[in-house]
Amino acid sequence: MAEIERVKFGIQGLDKALNGGIPKGNLVLLSGGAGTGKTTFSLQFLINGALLFGEKGLYISTEQSVQELRKAASTFGWKLEDLEKAGLIRIRYLNILKGDSFLKNIKVEAEDFQPKRIVIDSLTTLTDTMLVTDLKDDIAFSVVQVAETVNPFPRTERMIAKTILYHLIGALRDIDNATVMLTSELLEGEKGLSADAVSEFICDGVIIVALRDLARESVRSVRVRKMRNTAHSIASLLFDMTPSGVVVKTETVFEGEKISGIIPGQ
Repeated sequence: MAEIERVKFGIQGLDKALNGGIPKGNLVLLSGGAGTGKTTFSLQFLINGALLFGEKGLYISTEQSVQELRKAASTFGWKLEDLEKAGLIRIRYLNILKGDSFLKNIKVEAEDFQPKRIVIDSLTTLTDTMLVTDLKDDIAFSVVQVAETVNPFPRTERMIAKTILYHLIGALRDIDNATVMLTSELLEGEKGLSADAVSEFICDGVIIVALRDLARESVRSVRVRKMRNTAHSIASLLFDMTPSGVVVKTETVFEGEKISGIIPGQ
């Protein structure tokens, strides 16, 4: 059997949980609530790719400006501008208020820059916006219209969202040689693994980041809930936000209301 090509986070504990890294070409959903570290994980995924492996990374933001992302990176000592000038990282902010054709812009940037790693932050904002922009003249909207003609029963919001997401993710799969990470908001108390409760079934992988409340403190955890094409740990691993970025503590896991030993099988 051919060895699986992998794309490493460059975060030792997480790569270990992934049995060496994300299988190359996978589309991975990174879900979590506000303040759980989604943007930091995403930036570190690209920055480590550039610094440790010489791989180009494209960051598509629909929420934070380029300057805001540079400022966020600088708090960890990451010099984004230097990597941009070196042609290793490209950051693009797509303003949702302008009603741009997002999918077209993403394709143009990817074809021009030829990245090995792509981050789209966030999938939640992107899909919400596509409902009123790209889909006016897009094939996915046509699919919904045809379905309504054939079957006159009302299309539910979930069905329309699923159509949009299949189209979006299908288009992202067409980007050659890229491993894609998409962030999604995850509201506290929700049972799904994403804001739309659909994309976790379509994407190849799902990584959940969370803040957990213990008796005397709050702790951060990360868990690989799903990853196609590889074996992986399903333990909830504790991690810290250090001055140099995310550090996953492989010696500890979060189990319900307590912290215990090492990752099973390690």
